[in-house]
Amino acid sequence: MKKFTVATLLLFAASFARAQKNPNDTITSNYQPSVLFSPLPYKGKGDEFHSANGEPGPKYWQNRADYKIAVTLDTVRKTIKGDVAITYTNNSPDALQYLWLQLDQNTYKKDARSNFVTGTQAQQHTSGYEIESVELISGTTRKKVEYKVTDTRMQVRLAQALGKGNIVLNIKYHYTIPGNFGNRTDFVDTKNGKIYEIAQFFPRMCVYDDSRGWATAPFLGSGEFYCEYGDIDYSVTAPWDIIVAGPGDLLNPKEVLTATQINRLAQAHNSDKTIMIRTADEINSPSSRPVNKGTLTWHYKMLNTRDVAFGASKAYIWDAARVNLPGGKKSLAMSVYPVESQGNAAWGRATEYLKKSMEYFSEKWFTYPWPTAINEAGIAGGMEYPGIVFDGINDKGSELYWVTAHEIGHNWFPMIVGSDERRFAWMDEGLNTFIDIYASDAFNNGEYAPKRDGEYAPGGGNPADEIIEHIIDPASPSIMTQPDAIPEKYRHPLTYFKPAFGLVLLREQILGHDRFDYAFKNYTHKWAYKHPQPDDFFRAMENGSGEDLNWFWNGWFYNNYKLDIALIDAKYIDNKKAVQLTIANKEMMAMPFTVELKFKDGSKQRTYFPVETWLQNKVTNFTIPVSQEVVSVVIDPDNALPDVNRKNNSKKL
Repeated sequence: MKKFTVATLLLFAASFARAQKNPNDTITSNYQPSVLFSPLPYKGKGDEFHSANGEPGPKYWQNRADYKIAVTLDTVRKTIKGDVAITYTNNSPDALQYLWLQLDQNTYKKDARSNFVTGTQAQQHTSGYEIESVELISGTTRKKVEYKVTDTRMQVRLAQALGKGNIVLNIKYHYTIPGNFGNRTDFVDTKNGKIYEIAQFFPRMCVYDDSRGWATAPFLGSGEFYCEYGDIDYSVTAPWDIIVAGPGDLLNPKEVLTATQINRLAQAHNSDKTIMIRTADEINSPSSRPVNKGTLTWHYKMLNTRDVAFGASKAYIWDAARVNLPGGKKSLAMSVYPVESQGNAAWGRATEYLKKSMEYFSEKWFTYPWPTAINEAGIAGGMEYPGIVFDGINDKGSELYWVTAHEIGHNWFPMIVGSDERRFAWMDEGLNTFIDIYASDAFNNGEYAPKRDGEYAPGGGNPADEIIEHIIDPASPSIMTQPDAIPEKYRHPLTYFKPAFGLVLLREQILGHDRFDYAFKNYTHKWAYKHPQPDDFFRAMENGSGEDLNWFWNGWFYNNYKLDIALIDAKYIDNKKAVQLTIANKEMMAMPFTVELKFKDGSKQRTYFPVETWLQNKVTNFTIPVSQEVVSVVIDPDNALPDVNRKNNSKKL
């Protein structure tokens, strides 16, 4: 008989143990911890311009564009004729040999590149911007400058490069206003006259930033806007019977309003209840206008804004109410709409919806900065600009509330936090859809709550279930896809819904309210009136909350990883003094999760498993001591997670 040493016996025992098959190895799983938890999302390290903590760095710089605009609205020819002087300030370290401007009206031209994106060419067109002159102004001297128009962009080629400092560019132009095909800018007939929604009505500077240089992505439709901040002084000349509803301070009220209207506005500034400025009965009354012939020029000024738009019509009813802001500050919420939209079931409550949304967002995230906000009824049907939103003329009740809250919410993202909508639409649509979920809960004790399943759809659905169809769809793009490259089928789910629900998961399941809110609010304040990139948001949320969320950005934003947490087994051990659980992660996404034990007497006990459960393992075994008989075990009892297979989430004992 061969003799075995102690060392040999130990080695044999270890080899035998390795040879035994681990029951957990028989569980089928696609999960790869090393892939999910790899350091994928960040493109580089933080620097002196964009700090590693997600805040602007000590050497962050940003250029500026101030505008003085004078336009005439011709209601006979349906045209805008304009003259804009742009004072452009270069704060970058680079000498700029040329400047780029956005000419968004060119998207309506027959040969516009936007006509080729979807494969369905538009049937109605305009001639776009017709540039009359482009000049550089120095004191009293004007000099023509070379320029080149390419689709929705214009390059101004300077004879001498612009170093640090400013330059004044003057452009004269005109264009035909698109009709009901304009989508974001248009005109439409109502009982008492046409309504004009006028946006993208002047050449705007492209952003020059420290991430890409000139941001010259063309305007193709889904990718919206990226603009520099500055003061915009604008005047609109229109027929005498037209009301021009523009954001900012009205600088000449005595010239364009009656004494009665000025008094009513003063009342509204001190009233939480909606005050009528111009009633339905006054619409066709000459006494509701200060003159009864010719034209009037409305002069507005809006400070520190990235854009401006306005509504114009002789058909407007006009009402207003005070907005109460933190620190005793005030603003004025106003609505303008035709008689077809009046009544408390419809636009009669529009100002209330606007006011309450502004107050909620201001208290929760950042104080609304401008003197007025306008809710304008037309056919744009949901479009946002600083201080003014174009909402649906036929909207009523919950639909009107939800669209109002969503569109005015855009004044926080991206009008205050100035992200690049042309490349990262989720940074405005997703973040904004997220904040208006909670605004709905807060409004009038939840009158229109819950708003859980997307942008404007009726509430009540479970978003964790509804997002699954888009996660499991192999053709579904990721959140990080350029917005114009996302087919319409996926535009809302991937640009609005999925990023918003992702933030809900972060707040409700991963970080908790306090840590999430602190980090999110800090991001908002640090990047107010600046240009954050996606990494800035990711880093700000990680640093502010104290969590490494790389796995989350990887699985939820950069990929459409599926989640399937399965309860493989649940059994008594130790003479029924404990329940042993075997839980598997069967797909590529990981999430923290909750397990609920239900006892025979009806009571329940919950155990929270952090995401570290999946840091190394595809399968985890966990023992929960119990003191009474267990009836059932359930994973994710609230159905809060986007689990693609809930059938494997529970067992009866």
